[in-house]
Amino acid sequence: MQARRQTRLDIVLPVLAGLGKGGWAILVLVLALAGAGGFAWWNYDLRWRPHTITKHQDEIARILETSGWVSPGKTGPKVYMVSFRTCPDCVRFKAEEFPLLQAAGVDTRVIEIARRDVNGVAKSTPTERATVAELWLNRSWPLMEQWEDAPAQAWTAPGIAPADGDMARTAVVEAGRKLVDDLTPLLRANGVKFAYPTLVWWTRDGKMRACACDRRETYKHVRKELGLAS
Repeated sequence: MQARRQTRLDIVLPVLAGLGKGGWAILVLVLALAGAGGFAWWNYDLRWRPHTITKHQDEIARILETSGWVSPGKTGPKVYMVSFRTCPDCVRFKAEEFPLLQAAGVDTRVIEIARRDVNGVAKSTPTERATVAELWLNRSWPLMEQWEDAPAQAWTAPGIAPADGDMARTAVVEAGRKLVDDLTPLLRANGVKFAYPTLVWWTRDGKMRACACDRRETYKHVRKELGLAS
């Protein structure tokens, strides 16, 4: 091993010694360009790629499949999306990507969450909790569309029973929060930091994939892996 290293040095050192000032300048420039190219590749592509789920696959799949997801009932690949109603990145993904995915037959399975209060600050409204409970219980995609089409502040949850004060419906709302609690460490073990929206899907070759798709840079990867042209 030492002889091999010495051989390499015997080759490299004379080359370096023969570089003049111009040669060193060119070498530095080449290295700088290579570094910049590598950073650009990471910054604009690699960092936004989804992660392959290799740990806790069965548990993650069970949590998603047994949740109160709603979907348009497409027959193609399925993608689960964990969301809350007023999440700007969730709203954007739904508006920009759902029409494309659904047109290609992808079943967009949305899991709506009414988030817990944090330090006494409300993170959901009574109408939001009522609607989330109704979605989990009755799995109505038309209700989801009706809710999404209305301004969040104007939504009154017409004809929907309140969740507050109803033990059964409050328990359903809490089940959604527990889903986030349970998923977060399982995804973290696979390199995915939970955020809204978090998406999980399966590729054609059976790999479970996931990303916290809160940036547009992630969208092309999701589309491609679900069979759409990026």
